[in-house]
Amino acid sequence: MRCEVVAIGTELLLGQIVDSNSSWIGEQLALAGIDSLYQTKVGDNADRMKSVIMQALTRSDAVICCGGLGPTQDDITREVIADIMGVELVRDEAIVNAIRAMFESRGRDMSDNNKRQADIPVGAATIKEMPGTAPGLLCPVGDKVIYAVPGVPYEMKEMMLGTILPDLQRRRGAAAVIRSRVLRTWGLSESGLAETLDARLQELDHLGNPTLAFQASGIEGIKVRVTAKTDDEAFAFALLDAEEALVRSLIGDHVFGVDEQSMEVVILEALGKRGLTLAAHETLTGGVLATRMTAADPDMEVFKGAAVRSASQKHAGEEGAIALAALTCEAFGTDAGVAAVAAEVDETRPPGTVYLGLVLEGRQVGATVFLPGDQRRSRDYAVISLLDLVRKTLMRS
Repeated sequence: MRCEVVAIGTELLLGQIVDSNSSWIGEQLALAGIDSLYQTKVGDNADRMKSVIMQALTRSDAVICCGGLGPTQDDITREVIADIMGVELVRDEAIVNAIRAMFESRGRDMSDNNKRQADIPVGAATIKEMPGTAPGLLCPVGDKVIYAVPGVPYEMKEMMLGTILPDLQRRRGAAAVIRSRVLRTWGLSESGLAETLDARLQELDHLGNPTLAFQASGIEGIKVRVTAKTDDEAFAFALLDAEEALVRSLIGDHVFGVDEQSMEVVILEALGKRGLTLAAHETLTGGVLATRMTAADPDMEVFKGAAVRSASQKHAGEEGAIALAALTCEAFGTDAGVAAVAAEVDETRPPGTVYLGLVLEGRQVGATVFLPGDQRRSRDYAVISLLDLVRKTLMRS
């Protein structure tokens, strides 16, 4: 069973709205075991919309059209689908009354153009969930189907979960489960990671299940997505567990988290389990570390604060960064302190040289890293590098 997603709206092509709907729909299809091989964006043009949707029908069993069901002149998804079906549009007065009731419940009058939303292609059914004024559509095209949902995210999601996913599973018949797990890594480049895992990737190409894929995510590191497709959820998770263990054995402590775990969440959990607290001296990082840490620890139970100030030349080098970290521990009364100091650029140091310092329960650890980019990127990378230093030190202590 294959299902394709077509996102409709010129504003998507112009970048005025980010198409988060297609990402969410794709995730839900994968969780339901429905293959989705293509996602397309198209503007509010009848000819181009028809061409894209008909092409989708040639290679998929179902198409989800998202957007273009509103009351304005450029909302033409209904008309295009009716054209593809070769039928007329018929106004459903029950839908008109439902839309009018929604307006009246908000103390507003319904303008006449809202009646367009009740125009339904002959032979199509409306989706029972209708959280807004635009009804969704379930439109048979031969042995295939087009679903049409509004672009408003909460309306679309209610229709997807309530009607579309169950209908797709019913049409598919045999059960299938697709489950994924994301291993988040730091310290290896994408090419380095691919080289380290090359032999395993070749084995999986032959086996076909599970699969591995890489996603470079900037300051969040490189993500390794493990995906398993089976007929049984328990077996899918067993495949994921086994593959995760194998990947970890190959790339070691470069894996810092799983799925949505950010570096700061991992650090806070590790410190919290040991009853330890942390503070920062922010020179190069300029408050970025404190912003990330307090977002994850709003009550500041583990992260106790940061001093944002410049560093003098006496604090250059790893020893200077360690000294600042020690001063931070004293000032905030914490078990651990961190600091990152940018080196002055000269013939002995390449641009982007940064010294890291950590004091953890009296243990002193320094490191030198070379960070790319402008000041903003250097700050972001320095924050992750500092937190990773804390993580690895905790692991080894």
